[in-house]
Amino acid sequence: MAILVGKETRLVVQGITGRDGSFHAKLMKEYGTNVVAGVTPGKGGMNVEGIPVFNTMKEAVEETKANTSVIFVPAPYAADAIIEAADSGVKLIVAITEGIPVHDMVKAKKYVVEKGVRLIGPNCPGLITPDEAKVGILPGHIFKRGRVGVISRSGTLTYEIVSHLTAYGLGQSTAIGIGGDPIIGSRFIDLLRLFKEDDETEAVVLIGEIGGTDEQDAAKYIKESFGKPVVAFIAGRTAPREKRMGHAGAIIQGSEGTAEEKIKAFEDAGVKVAAEPEEVAKLLKDIL
Repeated sequence: MAILVGKETRLVVQGITGRDGSFHAKLMKEYGTNVVAGVTPGKGGMNVEGIPVFNTMKEAVEETKANTSVIFVPAPYAADAIIEAADSGVKLIVAITEGIPVHDMVKAKKYVVEKGVRLIGPNCPGLITPDEAKVGILPGHIFKRGRVGVISRSGTLTYEIVSHLTAYGLGQSTAIGIGGDPIIGSRFIDLLRLFKEDDETEAVVLIGEIGGTDEQDAAKYIKESFGKPVVAFIAGRTAPREKRMGHAGAIIQGSEGTAEEKIKAFEDAGVKVAAEPEEVAKLLKDIL
């Protein structure tokens, strides 16, 4: 079953005629994702990798019945692309774009919420249900179909930890990169709720980092009502305060965003926390 994407996904690629959009549209299609359309204003009527291109999201959805959008639009225009996607009738938007201004994302997220549309990202690698659909830039060959859900704030750490899971024979139901910006569409707790209801997900791996309180909120939810095994890894144990480390949201301000505080919250919730990325698979193997 998995969550959010699968064989039923009908994907439109916003920004398909750009370098990144065309490159990843080809890879997503080759993986098996049902890529039904692309959108670039002024380029309607073109064809990219056998995918028809439309001028607007409204036209693309009406013509192809797309239900999911992935955004490769440059940062200055990406928030408007999110809003256009939310208006078009799709139910899931995956924003890959990095560097969207925070004030633009505040407006875009508010609009998406009002429309009742699920947003993943921005500044994320996307998500994948192995052997069914890949939406984004994840390297499909490292993923294996299985029963472990993965939710991560870090793209590269996702790849490393998933490669260890796969090597240990721990396949994934769905793996999701939620993004590392201060304003994102879906948080750990939002996706934990979906994994809780998924009969084919037996356990979840959470990959967090310094900054914000998403991990603490997730720990509280896990302790109170999740009911499935969880293993976590927190990046940034040695990060200095008030200094951004990689992602825009990875910055310790006050005491709540430290790795230590997040690790303690997870351990108090009964979550095993790995000291190194490769330890995640070992801890999970011992639990399952």
